[in-house]
Amino acid sequence: MNIPADLKYTKDHEWVKIEGEIAIVGITDFAQGELGDIVYVEVETLDETLDKEEVFGTVEAVKTVSDLFLPLSGEIVEFNDALEDEPEKVNSDPYGEGWMIKIKISDASEVESLMSDSDYKELIGA
Repeated sequence: MNIPADLKYTKDHEWVKIEGEIAIVGITDFAQGELGDIVYVEVETLDETLDKEEVFGTVEAVKTVSDLFLPLSGEIVEFNDALEDEPEKVNSDPYGEGWMIKIKISDASEVESLMSDSDYKELIGA
């Protein structure tokens, strides 16, 4: 299982890559494995400003639909449009081409509340 050390994580199985005031967000390798084949990613919150842990979208797999929770407060400034035609990228490359959204972070202090790779490994028992 792939859990990159340079990313931050949430208890809801999202990963976060901080690039200045922008956070790139997707779901972890563990999460995509648990969900199975992903058939649809829906994000209707583009250009909205949401609080940490609010639902920003859903990911639909063959057997289930799961809410996606915002890991940091901020404005959703970009959605990965490639996922509209190829949602399976979340399965095949969850930390690369399968990213979901970019957030303009509104409260940088929230980054400290995210989990490290070792904390996340402990959470999932890896």
